[in-house]
Amino acid sequence: MKAWPFQLLPRARWSRQRPTFRQTEPSLIAAALARSQNRPSGNWFVVGAGTDITTKPFGATVAGAELVCWRDDSGQLHAGPARCPHLGADMCTGVVERGNLICPWHGLQLTGRSRPDWSPVPVHDDGVLVWVRLDRIGGEEPTQAPILPARPGIPRISAVAAMVGSCEPQDIIANRMDPWHGAWFHPYSFAELEVLSAPPEDPDLPEEEDRFLVAVTFHLGRVGIPVIAEFTSPEPRTLTMRIVEGEGAGSVVETHATPLGAGPDGQPRSTVIEAVIAHSDRPGFAKALPFRSVITPFMRHAANRLWRDDLEYAERLQEVRRQDADGRAGLLTPPSAGPKMAVPPTPATEPESAPTG
Repeated sequence: MKAWPFQLLPRARWSRQRPTFRQTEPSLIAAALARSQNRPSGNWFVVGAGTDITTKPFGATVAGAELVCWRDDSGQLHAGPARCPHLGADMCTGVVERGNLICPWHGLQLTGRSRPDWSPVPVHDDGVLVWVRLDRIGGEEPTQAPILPARPGIPRISAVAAMVGSCEPQDIIANRMDPWHGAWFHPYSFAELEVLSAPPEDPDLPEEEDRFLVAVTFHLGRVGIPVIAEFTSPEPRTLTMRIVEGEGAGSVVETHATPLGAGPDGQPRSTVIEAVIAHSDRPGFAKALPFRSVITPFMRHAANRLWRDDLEYAERLQEVRRQDADGRAGLLTPPSAGPKMAVPPTPATEPESAPTG
């Protein structure tokens, strides 16, 4: 283990980075996404952080299905339709007493057990996230539990961030299958990024070989932490980045995509739920655990900042597809321009050097 994992980053103009557009083959990303989408999910969907669901009703929507989740006095999870079986009131506005969810309109109580007019859905708490199984929506062979990526052992600190965008779940997963954009689009977080290997465009590639391997330096102002990370997709709505070499080896960032359904404008909406699970064998890491309530807001802030930008790009891709579908793009693209490609929006101003925070 290195005694000092940090390095001082040299000042460099953002525009002087090595361009990565020649390595970012759209067909390669599409092939990796297709393999991911063909893997089983067991009909499980992430709805939130485990800490979000308490003895107060927690509302979630999956592909238009409104759900209510809560814990009883023993901490056991319950989930089911949010519509009151009596007259349709929103059970998310109710209260939990003695483990029962009470409707505020007429006092109907749900125990979490099945009844003739209301059926619970399978729910799973993996220690960081809460999942629900919706067989009618998933349409696959159900599994007893979600298909989870491996996570680091103890000690660890986890933080969960969630944001909503006007895009499809696969747009969120495809975004993470494009590591080449990291240092260009997120220069405040990443530097010296190099994709060491990418999976071939083979539809039958074994899952254990289906990964992107990336060398990247994480920013902490002018200080950087170089690591090597792998990107894999264990199921259609999950993409995992795992540090395989360097400081924090074993730490993971799980990106989960949950469809919400169409918004008021008729366009798809999805929630990206990102779980950052940090681990280190350094003695100082264990000493930081009592201060996790101070550390985790910074972890969530960093995840939100990244996804605020990436969701704008995912929404841009939705618009590009709409233009392609109705032929609008052809009015502006000269015949000699070649195939149309979605290009990330250019920053309003070009930084003179890599941002320091």
